[in-house]
Amino acid sequence: MFLVAAAVLAHFGLRLTFYNRLNSMGWKRATIKRTEKIAFVETWVTPCVMGWLYGSDVWDWIHGDVTVISLPAWGIAYAIACSVLGLVFGSLWLLWRPIFRVHHVPVVREVQVHDVVNRTGRSLARTRKCRWAAKLPFNQIFQMSVEQIELPVVGLPDELDGYKVAHLSDIHLTGQVEPEFTQHAISAANEWRPDLFALTGDIVDKQPCVAWLHDLFSKASASDGCYFVLGNHDTRISDPDVVRERMKGAGWIDVGGLVHSTRLRSVSCALSGNEYPWFSRPSEQAMRGADAEFRFCLSHSPDQFDWCRRNQVDLMLAGHTHGGQGRLPIAGPILSPSWHGSRWASGDFYRAPTTLHVSRGLSGVHLLRINCRPELSLITLRCSHA
Repeated sequence: MFLVAAAVLAHFGLRLTFYNRLNSMGWKRATIKRTEKIAFVETWVTPCVMGWLYGSDVWDWIHGDVTVISLPAWGIAYAIACSVLGLVFGSLWLLWRPIFRVHHVPVVREVQVHDVVNRTGRSLARTRKCRWAAKLPFNQIFQMSVEQIELPVVGLPDELDGYKVAHLSDIHLTGQVEPEFTQHAISAANEWRPDLFALTGDIVDKQPCVAWLHDLFSKASASDGCYFVLGNHDTRISDPDVVRERMKGAGWIDVGGLVHSTRLRSVSCALSGNEYPWFSRPSEQAMRGADAEFRFCLSHSPDQFDWCRRNQVDLMLAGHTHGGQGRLPIAGPILSPSWHGSRWASGDFYRAPTTLHVSRGLSGVHLLRINCRPELSLITLRCSHA
């Protein structure tokens, strides 16, 4: 019985592994959705067909009525392959659970939950679908977690100790949620008086919402400027360059695929933008040619962690994974559109020489967040010599 249960569990676990990796690809959205549908059907059809054809034989073997299962060679091979691969990937999945803190950075984190509906005094759901979703038990889509994080950064120049970065990610303007939700996040960040605003992609999903960008983002204020990159959902409108132009018109600086040389508190900084694989990232030559005391990267996806490490980036900010959209007690996230599964779904990590912060993001096209509140990250950089 245990072997059969393990094989079935591994079958579904491997499909989850495939799903997470599929959604990290830079393929066209139509291709990904078509592949998803085929994979979903196969996920259920394969065990059902095998159960219908050979279920009675397996049942007899479980109850000791026969000593050998009369499965075809391909069926036995498939069960063994599922079990072996499931053991390998399952072991890695367990190793990277947040509870074990592997590669995690210990941070001081002060969390304040804003019930944005109550704070704004109005319903934030613009559609019937959103109103219905907001009433679901345990759904936290309007419970914004404003997190003040003291983040130790290895290699941080002493002059930047105490430097304040307001990190926004995954705005997802779909038209389902009133823009006041995003406006509240920007207002809360402004009150904190950041030195710099950083936005790591997935700004707008629906064409009509492009008209909201200027009024929303022109209100952001930081002494050293506001910087942004685009994400995969920004490909969903007719021309993503329009998003870039509207954001620049709102006073934001586009660093997508670029290395921007600037000074932060008199420290020379190479601020790069990585939008790969949906758009571009700076060339290795451009990264090597950037002479700076501090290297700072905005990336939509945490999958670019190794790229940042190769290019000697000190600090990387990312989003994209939404913290898994839902998190199990102890086990943490399950779903995560990343080549690394849920390993970097959210939180703070360090692998030499790069410190990585991954935000859960503010919103999403899926109007459901369970044990995974939307996040506004207010990050204070601290020197670390670990």
